[in-house]
Amino acid sequence: MRTGLERLLDDPKRWLGQARVGLVANPTAIDRRLSHASNLLHAHADVDLRLLFGPEHGIRGAAQDMVGVSDASDRETGLPQASLYGNTFESLSPSPEHLSQIDVLVFDIQDVGARYYTYTATMALCMRAAKASAIKLIILDRPNPIGGVQIEGGGLQPGLENFCGLYPVPQRHGMTVGELARLYNDTFGIGCELDVVPCEGWRRHAYYDSYDLPWVMPSPNMPTLDSAIVYPGMCLLEGTNLSEGRGTTRPFELFGAPFVDGSALARELGQHGLPGVVFRSCVIEPAFHKFAGQRCGALQLHVVDRLAFNSFRTGLAVLVAVRKLWPDDLAWRTDAYEFRNDVPALDLLTGNAAVREAIDEGEDLETVTEIASTGTEAYDAGRARALLYD
Repeated sequence: MRTGLERLLDDPKRWLGQARVGLVANPTAIDRRLSHASNLLHAHADVDLRLLFGPEHGIRGAAQDMVGVSDASDRETGLPQASLYGNTFESLSPSPEHLSQIDVLVFDIQDVGARYYTYTATMALCMRAAKASAIKLIILDRPNPIGGVQIEGGGLQPGLENFCGLYPVPQRHGMTVGELARLYNDTFGIGCELDVVPCEGWRRHAYYDSYDLPWVMPSPNMPTLDSAIVYPGMCLLEGTNLSEGRGTTRPFELFGAPFVDGSALARELGQHGLPGVVFRSCVIEPAFHKFAGQRCGALQLHVVDRLAFNSFRTGLAVLVAVRKLWPDDLAWRTDAYEFRNDVPALDLLTGNAAVREAIDEGEDLETVTEIASTGTEAYDAGRARALLYD
């Protein structure tokens, strides 16, 4: 299996011609020898790389979540680096001034297969900006690390668009970034000049560890493929006062709070018959983020069957169970979340305020899951046209 980056480097002139190039990248933009795209393109005699763009966490991945990144010079190439993650929503898009310096914008970032992972929103905003500035955008495709077959979750109600979800695709979307770009461009009407350099040899059913590509953390709290597998559901905990495991060595696999009794929660979750996962009671003490330095009753998710496991349903089950067991302790996050402070963060993550309301009303998991799985009609209609791989 070869990535879009590796295929572009075979013949850069085929894809780039004599264009002045800008690159949107983060630490995952590597070849199988761990050489970074910025270094490879900068050193290539046939590539005129002029400008780097850093998304959330920065082009070298130094910043934590929701921490603004400043413009700078890249320490390895010396090229100017423009931030695509500042302190306002406007800062998330390339500026016309920056785009006037280039002819082609290249995007090379490893996604983790979940709608709320902000890099695909960065990609969509780059597509909109490229359209407005009449420049071409090229996606260097990479595999979906959790496969391209399983789809979980629902869409996004109008008015709940946010940096964790600009378009109504499911929480686990089952597409590569190149396929998502084609979906955004066609079905959702961005309409920029778009080209995708596909992977060679990627199979839809395959997980990332089926290939010999090294895993580079896409963000500071995505240390392993196991983290990515549970993320489409366990990221929902960001919309609550439960720790999602940031500040531990296994974020999103570990979760808890000082008010949680891990054994009681494991028994309650056992009543739901969730496939492919076993819950182990434990205690965590996050080093930073929620409940830093406090002992928390907790669980660890052990995924024992990837194909049977449904992360999104599991995340909903956790919220339903915690609300039932500790109704006065579980709270929804209401402070600013990814540049919005006008609605609860959980609504931005689920894409549907009725999900939160159903949990508060004590509805069962089946009802909550049914509500949370609606609103994918446009995605369903456009997905097949956007796919690049059998």
